[in-house]
Amino acid sequence: MDSCRGAKQLTMKMKFLMLAFLSALIIPGCYYDIEEELYPPTGTCTIPATVSLSQHVNPILQNNNCLFCHNTSSPSGNVNLSTYTGIKAKANDGRLFGAINHLPGFSPMPQGGNKLTTCQINTIKSWIDAGAPNN
Repeated sequence: MDSCRGAKQLTMKMKFLMLAFLSALIIPGCYYDIEEELYPPTGTCTIPATVSLSQHVNPILQNNNCLFCHNTSSPSGNVNLSTYTGIKAKANDGRLFGAINHLPGFSPMPQGGNKLTTCQINTIKSWIDAGAPNN
């Protein structure tokens, strides 16, 4: 009987230690951490006075593989970012900014990839705020 009780106590101690270890991993993270403070941007970010679709927004979309999934032949989620009409529609309905900024209620993009940099997000936001012109 004593060996059985000893084994149960050892199992309980192991469970307690495992719970304490897992808690130590979870507790340091905070939902309200400020991303820019945790991961300061490298280099400088200069957003031009006039953000251009062709010179600024399209290169961001291309360099982050957005067009791999959101193109004319296979518009994932019925989102086509390879045409001005498609980009403008998502800019106007708020889905483009919501997705790239990982806002609640939006599917975070790029899916399965890293969030765009603050500079890239602000560049796209500036273009949207200017009325999402075809420039």
